[in-house]
Amino acid sequence: MTLLRDMCYPTPSELALAARALADEHPGRARLRRAGTSRGGRPLWVLSALPSGRPQGAGVLVVAGAHANEPVGGATALALARRVLHEPAIRAGRGWHFLLCADPDGAALHRTPRPHSLLDYHRNFFRPPGPEQPEWAPSLLPPDRLPPETLALTALIDELRPVLQVSLHGTDLGGSWVQLTRDIPGLAEPFAKSAAELRIPVETGASDAAGWPSPGPGIFVMPQPGADAAGAFHPEDTRLSTWYHAHRYAGTTAIVEVPMWASDLVDDPAPHPDPRGALRLLAGRLTADAALVARVRDRVPGAPEPGGGHGAGIGADPGAAALLRAVDWTLALIPRITVEWTGPGAPAEATAASIGSIDAFGRRLSLRAAAMLLRVLRAQGHPAAPGLDRLVTGWCEEFAARFQARRVPVAHQVEHQTRTVLATYERLVAAGTVNA
Repeated sequence: MTLLRDMCYPTPSELALAARALADEHPGRARLRRAGTSRGGRPLWVLSALPSGRPQGAGVLVVAGAHANEPVGGATALALARRVLHEPAIRAGRGWHFLLCADPDGAALHRTPRPHSLLDYHRNFFRPPGPEQPEWAPSLLPPDRLPPETLALTALIDELRPVLQVSLHGTDLGGSWVQLTRDIPGLAEPFAKSAAELRIPVETGASDAAGWPSPGPGIFVMPQPGADAAGAFHPEDTRLSTWYHAHRYAGTTAIVEVPMWASDLVDDPAPHPDPRGALRLLAGRLTADAALVARVRDRVPGAPEPGGGHGAGIGADPGAAALLRAVDWTLALIPRITVEWTGPGAPAEATAASIGSIDAFGRRLSLRAAAMLLRVLRAQGHPAAPGLDRLVTGWCEEFAARFQARRVPVAHQVEHQTRTVLATYERLVAAGTVNA
């Protein structure tokens, strides 16, 4: 695939063109259809690899592009679709369906198709606030306010009733890990083997899954609906996300994370000598960094109105409004997170990998807020832009240096996700939990 050889992440329009060509190449075995429309009027495309032989039961749904700043999923979806179409045994009796980009509006704002450094990645960074993210919206909004992207995704799940839903995600810097809504025995071994072969660290203490059961390195099982623990450091409740929608049909969801830049610091199983002391230091740094961004944010007039309206000072530019909503959302998260890090629930024991993952999580929060705010300032010619630019540059350099970041080739990211998805499906079938 040319896009992978060129080390470039495909845009939603490029994904649609490649998917159309693939459907034309395999008439009768593949089809491309529109499953919905985004808030901005962009199509939500689904590519289906139809089952070989007589249909035997529910199929697989693969979701890409749920987070605008994680573009690898679209490339993986196409690569996986090619693999499935060329190997009939994989789709024996079951169809495979690929939602190519769940948030095309967000993807249009995150303009980093070929990032060569963390700074390059953040130059045109965008990640929507939680209520505007298709998978997270149900955990933050009432049903009558869900965005059309969420409604299209849940309708697709209702239609397909997938035995397995896989959501393809990525992280800027760290390692790879898998989150499951139900345990899938035996997944840890092929997952670890693939990561080792491709020199991708396994993130054994992912902050996204703090406190969750871990049946193997880098494999985490989410809390079940009705359980007490929803996971630390997040305002969203995973149990209310679209990931659990597949449970209505006895399905299981897997979220496969892969890094753009790798760091061995998130794969260190050694006990940390003072987790609570480290978290206090990290909380102090995050608070100070957020304050620097907030002071600049206060100088930008026209905070977005509740519900996504445009305030004075940003005119009718929906891009600027979306960026500022995301900045405000991110800054509002930080006090809650620092309280969790320093409160009575902070862990007394933790691995070096866990503290490293939390360190990276905190750094990216303030950096993302600053980077998105900088985009608005540059567009306005704001006098604070040069100072904020220096801050973003310095934070990117410190982030990369602290974690000894090394670039993971796009082809390796895609290959690891592809292998993990196939291994997940194979282990699910082997476990005998797949209903006909």
